[in-house]
Amino acid sequence: MNTKPVSRRDFLSQAAIGSMAAGTVLWGSSGVSAHPAAPQASPAPPEKGSQRLSLSELQNWESWQYGMFIHFGMSTFVGQELPDGKAPASTYNPDRLDVDSWIQIARDAGMTYAVLTTKHVAGHCLWPTRFTDYNVTNSGNKTDAVEAFVKACAKHGVRPGFYYCSWDNHNRFGSQTPSDPSGWNKSFTTSLYQTFQTNQVTELLSQYGPIAEMWIDIPGVLGRGYRIFLYQHISRLQPKCVIMMNNGFWNEGKYDIDYAWPSDLISIERSLPRQAKYEKWRTIEGKTYYVPGEICDPIGKNWFYVEGESPRPDQELVQLFFSAREHQVNLLLDVGPDKHGLIPKQFQAALARLRKNVGL
Repeated sequence: MNTKPVSRRDFLSQAAIGSMAAGTVLWGSSGVSAHPAAPQASPAPPEKGSQRLSLSELQNWESWQYGMFIHFGMSTFVGQELPDGKAPASTYNPDRLDVDSWIQIARDAGMTYAVLTTKHVAGHCLWPTRFTDYNVTNSGNKTDAVEAFVKACAKHGVRPGFYYCSWDNHNRFGSQTPSDPSGWNKSFTTSLYQTFQTNQVTELLSQYGPIAEMWIDIPGVLGRGYRIFLYQHISRLQPKCVIMMNNGFWNEGKYDIDYAWPSDLISIERSLPRQAKYEKWRTIEGKTYYVPGEICDPIGKNWFYVEGESPRPDQELVQLFFSAREHQVNLLLDVGPDKHGLIPKQFQAALARLRKNVGL
């Protein structure tokens, strides 16, 4: 049997294809039909919309334009994007960790905001959370990387954002995670896991000061009821924070309400909008919302750094940058630090060339 590792992108693509063929909700336990929300053209867009944040607040977020996605954690050290969560916490051990340098590099690249993976699929946490031992307190390097990240952002004038993954292979609490491609439509989270996620998100959004953007990845596994609660909980903790429930696979401009709604943003992952211009006004369940878009894409081939990886060709990165501008969506370019805890020189050089080539 072929045991070639499957990336998260492969998982998402397979799930999207399966969903389109079967007409069912990804990861849901109810089996009800999905209701994708297609962009609605409007000759006279409403002055306000039904979204939580005001137009001026969302347009301010759009003005940031260019940010750094930072994938770093247990995946960096085990060499797998989707670890099984079984590696001991001590496996995470950056010997030259320099979070401040990450943000200085982002600033020097012309980026205005950054989003850090506080917890990814492995379940290992980059801060000393009280709700699992699988965190930096018991790791080879005990630095609170989340705290260091926020402080570095304040120092260098970069807005801080957090990423939190709902697919957790270590802290399951009886949940069924999509660890095998055949298990997509059977995945779910228990109320115990959901309480765990609420507690951790509360820590992140109450201990480190104002946070500009909160990314919740794999939101479909949460179910819509808890997802609505979580969205409202985040907005209560940080009313000005822009919330991303990542819809993942980009399906020709359609948006899967049952998988990712509610959200302040729409993710355009590893792709570009198919239509000539990204439509920000969308009709969702009879109401009109202003929902900006954010392209997320790695500077190389992988989200997490892989030994020996090179950045994509300069012209390809330039095209990506200008395509985001053309479609009037933000670009969150992922740059993964290595096992030392440093952004590799080849990525630094590529970022510097990109800034020069696009005239930032």
